[in-house]
Amino acid sequence: MSQIEETNAQMTSDATHVDVTDPDVTGFDIILVGGGMVGAATAIGLAQMGLKVAVIESFVPEAYHVEQPLDVRVSAISAASETLLNRLGAMDALLKMRNVPYLGLETWELDGCITQFHSSQIGASHLGHIVENRLIQLALWQQMAQLDGITLYCPDKVAAFARGSDGVSVCLQSSIKLVAKLLIGADGANSQVRQWAGIGISGWDYAQSAMLINIKTAQGQQDVTWQQFTPKGPRSLLPLPGHHASLVWYDDANRIKQLMQLNHKQLAEQIRVHFPARLDADFTVENKGSFGLTRRHAQRYYANNVVILGDAAHTINPLAGQGVNLGFKDVEAFLGVIKEALAQDKPWWTKEVLAQYQRKRYRDNQLMMTTMDMFYAGFSNDILPLKLLRNGALKLANVNSPIKKVVLKYAMGLN
Repeated sequence: MSQIEETNAQMTSDATHVDVTDPDVTGFDIILVGGGMVGAATAIGLAQMGLKVAVIESFVPEAYHVEQPLDVRVSAISAASETLLNRLGAMDALLKMRNVPYLGLETWELDGCITQFHSSQIGASHLGHIVENRLIQLALWQQMAQLDGITLYCPDKVAAFARGSDGVSVCLQSSIKLVAKLLIGADGANSQVRQWAGIGISGWDYAQSAMLINIKTAQGQQDVTWQQFTPKGPRSLLPLPGHHASLVWYDDANRIKQLMQLNHKQLAEQIRVHFPARLDADFTVENKGSFGLTRRHAQRYYANNVVILGDAAHTINPLAGQGVNLGFKDVEAFLGVIKEALAQDKPWWTKEVLAQYQRKRYRDNQLMMTTMDMFYAGFSNDILPLKLLRNGALKLANVNSPIKKVVLKYAMGLN
């Protein structure tokens, strides 16, 4: 595996300085780059505290219509993420759009050696909801529109960053000039903010890709998400509304590239051959997409007057579908330290406050990334003794015990 590290030299842009005394410069408390799920949630939380936030985003999310085809990018948002979205005022709107509550999750490799988790084991109504990513973003944008403290610059992009005497200034491609005490990067894995701030990353590309496949089935709406490990990578199912489901096929990058060239009927035949028999064979393929698997972790989450969250700080193997949930955990932790600083009348934009956010999130993110890597490496090894050992562990893990309840609560983000 290759080691990738951005250097400060690579990340320093030729920023033009913004004169903060210029009457054409608009002042904010915070400038936030990236209006996706994590960025929009952060903006709402900050505005609810009375802070003035500028949000810069390139694309307006498409309006929702029930007849629209299901998007291939979906997330299994955890109970903890639901709590955050509810507090931000977006959960009610989200539940009025397409979603599926899921009650169970199951993992196995060999038949008879399965680990099953169910919400009833901890007295919960459900483990989370599976929702299209764009609908999560749309529900958050609907809430952003109701807050006077948020000014949205969209569609627009950053042309340049610069440091001022008391914060950061930004020039947009539209020639609008902004200045604020704090710059937030929620602008994804290739974050401009992270690069400009000189925050390095380490990581690598995995040897695999993932294919996302939406299917229509003869079965009614399902409520369990499952995953079977194979030497080539996992085969997973996430329930979608009505007679629909999302399949995730992990495999060698070249194999996924080949599969992407097939028409829907040919792809369906390959799925029937390579997915477990529990998948109902009576289905049709409706849509597909793919992406390479990468691991990236920022060396730190903040710099002077700058902080990064979500994919700008970390990208994880999607094995357990924890990407967006980790991002929302970042939001929760960040909002918490800002709220505490405001309550104590402290300068909330300082490195001391931002360091508290990093302490709350860095090790947890690192632990989750390492755990996913261990699963990825462990189940890709087809040596018989190791295979028997890990399947025995899966079978043992299925025994109802206090440890199983702890693991389930962690998966729900409740620990």
